[in-house]
Amino acid sequence: MTAPSENVKPVTAYCRSCGKPLTEDTAKVAHGTVYCEDHLPQEAQEQAPPQAQAANPYSSPYGAGRAVPNPGVSPGLAFLLGLIPGVGAIYNGQYAKGLVHVLVLGLMISINSTDAAGGLEPLFVMLTSVFWFYMAFEAYHTARRRMLGEPVDEFSSLVQIRNTPGSVPVVPVVLIGLGVLFLLNNLELLRLRVVLRYWPALLILAGVWMLYARMSGPAAEPPADPYNPNVNPPTGPGGAL
Repeated sequence: MTAPSENVKPVTAYCRSCGKPLTEDTAKVAHGTVYCEDHLPQEAQEQAPPQAQAANPYSSPYGAGRAVPNPGVSPGLAFLLGLIPGVGAIYNGQYAKGLVHVLVLGLMISINSTDAAGGLEPLFVMLTSVFWFYMAFEAYHTARRRMLGEPVDEFSSLVQIRNTPGSVPVVPVVLIGLGVLFLLNNLELLRLRVVLRYWPALLILAGVWMLYARMSGPAAEPPADPYNPNVNPPTGPGGAL
């Protein structure tokens, strides 16, 4: 006869959303993150191979994939911890993102404290302040999703940098452009002070882009007003008033 302890499988991972201990059989991986069966993202369930679903149709419990609230997560505490570089992300279980926050903030502070900014110290000081508070708000946003039971991946962010079909990758283009300008300025191949004199051109480009997006978009139909007799007048069975 087998002892009960021999049937207990060791814990190999923990759910990112609720912290439930998981074995090798119960752990589900989606987007590089481990989830339990209750918090597995819906798109990961839809991508599962059909033969695996047909082989064991009763493996998922009732309500699998629904959002299961986690009241043990405090968004307010996550916001306060987010003011400490990397700690807010670690509170939400996003250790890699916490390390990225520490490295980025440390790099920005190092640029501000040396002459590497090339005369753009005020700009980098403002960017550092914005990024500092961004970490806190991002930790709050992530903790709120965890509290509501929504799946959260390792690098979830308030700023969605993942490109959707048909959209323009604005963030990567802006980062590449800024990186090229700062590099040329540090190599003294380009006078960034001279380039900054043409900053109103950015407003013109933004206005042209917004106008193009407005003109190329589908025309919105005005909603019907039931209190206006001139709009969608009622008709009888024969089509007459």
